[in-house]
Amino acid sequence: MENPENLSPEELAVKKDEMLKFYQESMPYLEAQLDYEKMLSQIDEMRFKRTQIQMQYAMMMAPPEEEENSEMPPNVPHTQEKKRKLKTDA
Repeated sequence: MENPENLSPEELAVKKDEMLKFYQESMPYLEAQLDYEKMLSQIDEMRFKRTQIQMQYAMMMAPPEEEENSEMPPNVPHTQEKKRKLKTDA
């Protein structure tokens, strides 16, 4: 590619016109790509919403979880364990 500093004003004007023509000719393709990307985005959004609804429905229809010991949550150490006492001779 030629350095723009080495171009005469006429050559620079021609290059600018060529660039403008290129961009103008590319616009229909870019607009089509924009429409395509928008449509893909909308499809992904709908899939996400549908998946969320399905997950909420599954959670709603699932039976409640039963716990073994309803007094204390699982994985919590018992704080009131019975301590062993020493035998005393009376």
